Amino acid sequence: MKFTSTGIYRGLDWTTFSIYLCLVLVGWLMIFTVGYEDGYNGISDFLIRPVGRQTIWIGISFVGMFLLYFIDWKFFQTFSYLFYIVGLVLLVLVLFLGPKINGARSWFIFGGFSFQPSEFAKFGTCLALSTYLSSFSTSMRELKHQVIAVGLFIAPMFLILLQSDAGSALVFTSFMIVLYRAGLSANIYIIGAFVGTVFILALMYPALNIILGLTLVAIVALAVGFKKKRNPLLIALTVIVGTIYLVYLDFVIYALPLAMAAFLGYGWIEWQNRKERLVMVLASGLLAGSALVFTASYAFNNALEKHQQERINVWLNPSKSDPRGALYNVNQSKMAIGSGGPQGKGFLKGVMTKLEYVPEQFTDFIFCTVGEEQGFAGSFSLMILFFLLLFRLVMVAERQRSNFSRFYCYGIAGIIFIHFFINIGMTMGIMPIIGIPLPFISKGGSSLLIFSIMIGLVLKLDSNRFRI
Repeated sequence: MKFTSTGIYRGLDWTTFSIYLCLVLVGWLMIFTVGYEDGYNGISDFLIRPVGRQTIWIGISFVGMFLLYFIDWKFFQTFSYLFYIVGLVLLVLVLFLGPKINGARSWFIFGGFSFQPSEFAKFGTCLALSTYLSSFSTSMRELKHQVIAVGLFIAPMFLILLQSDAGSALVFTSFMIVLYRAGLSANIYIIGAFVGTVFILALMYPALNIILGLTLVAIVALAVGFKKKRNPLLIALTVIVGTIYLVYLDFVIYALPLAMAAFLGYGWIEWQNRKERLVMVLASGLLAGSALVFTASYAFNNALEKHQQERINVWLNPSKSDPRGALYNVNQSKMAIGSGGPQGKGFLKGVMTKLEYVPEQFTDFIFCTVGEEQGFAGSFSLMILFFLLLFRLVMVAERQRSNFSRFYCYGIAGIIFIHFFINIGMTMGIMPIIGIPLPFISKGGSSLLIFSIMIGLVLKLDSNRFRI
């Protein structure tokens, strides 16, 4: 097959494809160095090692991407719901037929190979959601369509949660990015960010301190348009309460009534100034936030299991975690990354990598190998590669003439972003450890194959944009 302008590769985005190849090569090198000991005794010894199996999957992935170019892009839109249903069926079957690995039933085992159906479900869900959103009858301004669109990725999320695989389930929230591009109101995302922030803070600080903080934020919002000449006493009261809160946190029980009084005073004046909507929104947010604070605390102490509480404490309250227990992985990960320094120890020279101080280094914590052997320069370069890929995916999405192609590209960008952000974040201790691999870098055949097919279909759709 000739690479000509009239051939099958016409319009191929070589920049995106090159970034993909670079990431796959980096991943292969990191898997090679993690599993390297004293060389390999022939090809058979190489193939039974992790790097050998990954090499086979890389070949399969390249073949899969190549074959996509012989399939009409409309095939994926036409049969998108079939892909989606197959994904759901696989998620159900693995609950009964999959072996239990690390407390989760998430894998099918075939001889020496394994397959994770949640990876295929991501692809199928992205196709189905893109098809639904691209329909002329679908509008993200109507509640019915919003419920259906959210339900399309909530269903596989629920099935994956039944497998005790919270990490893979969390990835499906990335489809909210697609819904925003499809026209879902930004207010929903603001409310979601508010709920998430309050929930996290409630697990870190005492309830009354958070409620006082919310009250002070509400006061500031009201005071923006407040005229000083009306009642300077309220302004002085706010300053006093804020000072008490910041300097004497232990006296929150005394500061809270003063803050409530200031909010009510501001609120009454602004209500009289015909700013009823602002007052109602802030009052509702304050009440909802206060209720959420106590709900989060109760759920953490009563609804979560012990190991789930430990994972959250490792993330938000490391001082409450055992350095030799739940906190061990994160500490070793940060030590490995930090030991690399500016330029790293060099390829095949990672001490902590060779001595296996960091667990799951082939998969969830493979970024530690990059940090130790390649240092800050290598780690930063890898992150730049991912940002370039995400940028290209968004650029490719925006130049599509088909809504299906546009939404699909955004969906893939969202999936990769969530994987990238959480995986690197958890190796640095700024995100919870929930078992999410780093795309193209971590060892895993089904993950690499599905991500390669995802990127391959992006390139296929983009190369056909002039013919639509």
